[in-house]
Amino acid sequence: MSEKSKFSGCPATGIGSMPGGDAREAAKTVTGSFADGQGMPYLAELPARGPGADMIGRSVGLLVEMYGHVEPSGWRISDRPGRDTRRARSWLGEDLDALEEFTQGYEGLLKVQAVGPWTLAAALELRGGEAMLADAGACRDLAGSLAEGLRAHLAEVRRRMPGANVVLQLDEPSLTAVLLGRVRSASGYRTYRAVDRQVVESALRDVLAAAGEGGTTLVHSCAPEVPVALLRRAGADGVSLDFSLLTEREEEAIGEAVEGGTQLFLGVVPSTDAASEGLSDPGGSVMGVRTLWRRLGLNPGTLAESVTITPSCGLAGASPAYARTALAHSARAARSLADNPQ
Repeated sequence: MSEKSKFSGCPATGIGSMPGGDAREAAKTVTGSFADGQGMPYLAELPARGPGADMIGRSVGLLVEMYGHVEPSGWRISDRPGRDTRRARSWLGEDLDALEEFTQGYEGLLKVQAVGPWTLAAALELRGGEAMLADAGACRDLAGSLAEGLRAHLAEVRRRMPGANVVLQLDEPSLTAVLLGRVRSASGYRTYRAVDRQVVESALRDVLAAAGEGGTTLVHSCAPEVPVALLRRAGADGVSLDFSLLTEREEEAIGEAVEGGTQLFLGVVPSTDAASEGLSDPGGSVMGVRTLWRRLGLNPGTLAESVTITPSCGLAGASPAYARTALAHSARAARSLADNPQ
C-alpha cells in the first residue's frame, strides 16, 4: 500500500475537540457528519467537562507507570494515580462506549487523537513546578510512557471497532515553540532552551510507531510555522495545519510533501461561530487551496486525493449547532474540490 493510498476515502474530517459534555451526542455528530464516504469519523474530545477531559488530561490518562494531578498552574506529575487520572480514564471509557455504539458495522478510516510528546512535555510540570521540557531524561521517559499507552489504547479501539482502519493523530501545537526555544518557564521570566531537532524527531518517530507496522498516522498543529519536513522524516503519513497561517516560506516544504505522498489536512473552515461568515459557499472555502496548488505548479488532478478538508482547529469553542455545521461544511467543501479542482 502506498503512502498516498493510506487516506483513500478521506475527503474531510474534524480535528478532535467538540463542544458540550454529552459523549453520545458528540459521537452521533462526528459519525453522522461523515457517513457514506463523506469523510473520517473520530473519537471526540469534550474538554468542557473539566480537568481530565481536556487534551492534556486525556493524554495523561493514557500514560503507563506515569501519573498526573491538577494543580492551580496545570497538570503535574504524581507518584501514583489519583482522582484526576482516574477521572481522565473514566471519561475516555465513556467516549469509547459512545463511539462504539455509533460505529456498529463500520468499515473505513477512524481517527483517534492524543497530545504528542513535545506539547505534553511543555505542558506537564515536574514536582518542583518546572515543565518536563527542562529535563531531557524526563522527556525520554515521557515519550516512552506515551508510546506504550498509545499501543494499548489503539488495541482497545481496534477490539471495539474491528472493521475500522484506525488512524493515530498526535496534536503538537507547542512543537514549533519547543524547537525555537519559545516555551516560557513557570515564572514566565525566561524560556526553556530549544530542543535539538534530531532529539525532537526521534521522540516523535518512537511515539508515531505506536500505531504499529503499516499503521496510519498524522500530526496536527494549529500554530504557525509547522515543521512539515521534520514531521515527514519522523514518519507522519499526514500533516494537519491551519491553512490561514501558511506563509510563502513554507510553500516549498508543502510542495515536497505532496510530491512525496504526504496527505495534507488543511483547516479552511472556521472553528468558532464568530468567524463563520461565508459558510454558504463551499467552493469559496477551498479557493485558496486551488490557488496554492497552481502557485506550486502541482497537477490539479491530484488535489482531491492529496488534501483532506478540516475546520481550522478543534471545535470546543463553538456552539453545538455550529460544530455540526462546520463538519458538514468541511465535507461539502471537499466535494467541491473534487468536482472542480481548477
